Amino acid sequence: MMAMSSAEYVAKVLELAGVRHVYGVVGDSLNGLTDAFRRSSVEWLHMRHEEAAAFAAGAEAHLTGELAVCAGSCGPGNLHLINGLFDCHRSGVPVLAIASHIPSSEIGIDYFQATHPENLFKECSHYVELVSNPNQLPQVLGRAIRAAVARRGVGVVVIPGDVSLKEAVAEVPRWVAPAKPILHPSLKDLKRLTNLLKDATRITIFCGAGCAGAHDEVVELARRLKAPIVHTLRGKEYMEYDNPYDVGMTGLVGFSSGYAAMKDCDTLLLLGTDFPYRQFFPKHAKVAQIDVRPEALGNRCPLDLGLIGDVRETLQILLPSIPEKTDSSHLDAALAHYGKAREGLDELAEPRHGSDVIHPQYVTKLVSELATEDAIFTCDVGTPILWTARYLKVNGKRRIVGSFNHGSMANAMLHAIGAQVAFPDRQVISMSGDGGFAMMMGEFLTLTQLELPVKIILLNNGTLGFVEMEMKANGFLDSGCDLINPNFAQMANAVGVKGIRVERSEDLRSALIEALSHDGPALVDVVSARQELAMPPKTTFDEAYKFGLFMLKAVLDGRGSQLVDLAKVNLLR
Repeated sequence: MMAMSSAEYVAKVLELAGVRHVYGVVGDSLNGLTDAFRRSSVEWLHMRHEEAAAFAAGAEAHLTGELAVCAGSCGPGNLHLINGLFDCHRSGVPVLAIASHIPSSEIGIDYFQATHPENLFKECSHYVELVSNPNQLPQVLGRAIRAAVARRGVGVVVIPGDVSLKEAVAEVPRWVAPAKPILHPSLKDLKRLTNLLKDATRITIFCGAGCAGAHDEVVELARRLKAPIVHTLRGKEYMEYDNPYDVGMTGLVGFSSGYAAMKDCDTLLLLGTDFPYRQFFPKHAKVAQIDVRPEALGNRCPLDLGLIGDVRETLQILLPSIPEKTDSSHLDAALAHYGKAREGLDELAEPRHGSDVIHPQYVTKLVSELATEDAIFTCDVGTPILWTARYLKVNGKRRIVGSFNHGSMANAMLHAIGAQVAFPDRQVISMSGDGGFAMMMGEFLTLTQLELPVKIILLNNGTLGFVEMEMKANGFLDSGCDLINPNFAQMANAVGVKGIRVERSEDLRSALIEALSHDGPALVDVVSARQELAMPPKTTFDEAYKFGLFMLKAVLDGRGSQLVDLAKVNLLR
């Protein structure tokens, strides 16, 4: 019997860990590993860029909750992984990255493609270590996997190409990684939280991604407390559906109702969220927070009480001690506000009779209506996030993946690849912007190469839309935002993907039906309104002043026609 190589050892450990795929780009320092995967049950998925490999692995990990793996060859190959790994790490999804390295004998003497990956990956991982010889591999690989799985983030193994070809020194372990632990606060702290909630009269609950799996417990708590529920964008897929206490979101992409429900409360309960924008928190309310991450407690605002615990486990223990309140005035006001806000948003998603302008709100609303019940949506950073947040309906079966913490452009199609690989029989829809799509357009070819039936809804407005709005809102003339785009539908057809171009709103529904029912990948090139405004939930005098300053500068710069277009798109509806 031939001796097992270190690369074969890695493949066998990944098999034991339940890993089904490794996303990456082949290269000489990876040859031993890719050959070992070829002879195992772990499938190597050939991407066009390592950044895409990390994003795809992140989407698989997000949707399955299980360990996903990506790999890059030495030097530039593993450097390309970094942006995607930052996204995985900040999203708290379990991903193992295999960073191949230059020959071990050449480390430290400026060899071709030399880097120090054990230093480069420190900021975007819970654990990263260099395997200098096969004796280290069992412990380093095991520790990286356990760190990724148990701490919910990235673990990195750096392995020189020559080391992966050497003989393994250990048998495959009998056990690889722990199951998720049960974590809840002490009974003493839970009693303190109970007393704080009993004394409050206007409670608002603010839910993030940490509420995954806790939908029913949070809704029951809201019922007893007569508390409106505000959710973050990452909390949307877990808390917005089947929730009579939902009043939408707050933040830059939120609703006025979510903003008001947080500002008007006397007690705010944060559940599984580290929402970053401090200006949206109430200034004079008492604040309690429950999170599994100790570093998240009190990170955005001062706390009256912070508890370490899983939201679902904690609420299951807490609920029996929470009596039902009778005063629903705060909840009633928040729900009424939400109804008006929702009505206003929905009006913006209706096409204007006789107009050829395609508004992005209408696009997202139609996609939501036509998509399957268990569709998986990915959305690009920028305006696609805004419309997804406001118009995509969830139901407990649908999933949403995005770069919501890291905020990287070009994530949607890359996430869609990992989603479709993980769930080949589910509909996967990428809500892409023209800027993001073009940035990583090489991965468009991956859809045909891997035979992935991803559907791309491309908002083609000819600009980096969200950046343009930020510039205008801050009084700057927008510059450097223009995108000179091709006919993306023709380009799609040229590479074997069904492409449909839509330039009139009346043609949109039939185009979406055709694309979503197509047996294979498809792209709908939607020529949409460039000057679509997205108002924040609360507009300050300073924001209004700066936007007015932009309008003055635009006139002085000879851009009066742009202001006319802005008025036509947003006022004449």
